[in-house]
Amino acid sequence: MNCRGSVMIFSIMLGVVVIILAMALAPVGKEIIGDARNVTVGDTIGMDCSNSSISNFDKAACVVTDFSLFYFFGGLIFVAGTIITGRIIFT
Repeated sequence: MNCRGSVMIFSIMLGVVVIILAMALAPVGKEIIGDARNVTVGDTIGMDCSNSSISNFDKAACVVTDFSLFYFFGGLIFVAGTIITGRIIFT
């Protein structure tokens, strides 16, 4: 096998590892985001996002917290796709 084929196989393996890492961390991230958005219970401090009488700043923080899960894991999957595609096209 030549060097170009080896690099392509390595980049596909690296991309798959990043995708697996993103999928393995997704449930943990979802639980952390859920705890942050819920009401404060015991030692877990929450933002109480379901309350309609919170300030606009708190509502904005709830929205940003909600989107952060998608941005982080979507970014990881995008990086994995970029690694795979970039190595296949430019190698």
